[in-house]
Amino acid sequence: MDIQKKWEKTLAETEVIRPRVPELLTFSSTDLPYILLSESVINTGDTVVRKGAVTVEKPSLILPAGLPQFKGFEVKKDLHIDANMLANFLVVRGVRFPSLRYNNKTYSVDIFEGGMSKAADYYHDRLKRKENTTTALVTGPQDCWQLSLIVYVCTQVIKSADGDVRRIMDEFRKKGEGS
Repeated sequence: MDIQKKWEKTLAETEVIRPRVPELLTFSSTDLPYILLSESVINTGDTVVRKGAVTVEKPSLILPAGLPQFKGFEVKKDLHIDANMLANFLVVRGVRFPSLRYNNKTYSVDIFEGGMSKAADYYHDRLKRKENTTTALVTGPQDCWQLSLIVYVCTQVIKSADGDVRRIMDEFRKKGEGS
């Protein structure tokens, strides 16, 4: 399957069931812990549970000319493309990133014995009971899990953009008053 078809599949099948509540940090890097659920292609009826975190470098409103850097997304191994090809693919489609560095660290990949809706209910309940507002619960296709993570990160970036602009302008005004 080519990257365009994988992207369309990802957009159709990715769902952020429980987003992170806090916005991204404006003046430093933010870790975005996640639990990503995918239907197992090996054990029919089971769910692949991928836990990890994507570190998003501090946002930048004026972007340098370089392309975003994706580390730890295993795109070469699983999607059979390199990170530069992925970045170019997204930029051509109008996907813009306010940061240039995204580093994914997958901490564990496990199997949940049961279907996706059962797994989603289970992990949603666990996060709710722990009052965990920083870990997102996301579902997406197993063969495009990296793209599902990028979709999730984009939702967080969009959610934080207004607040980032406000905080950056406030900081700019404070510096102007101090001179």
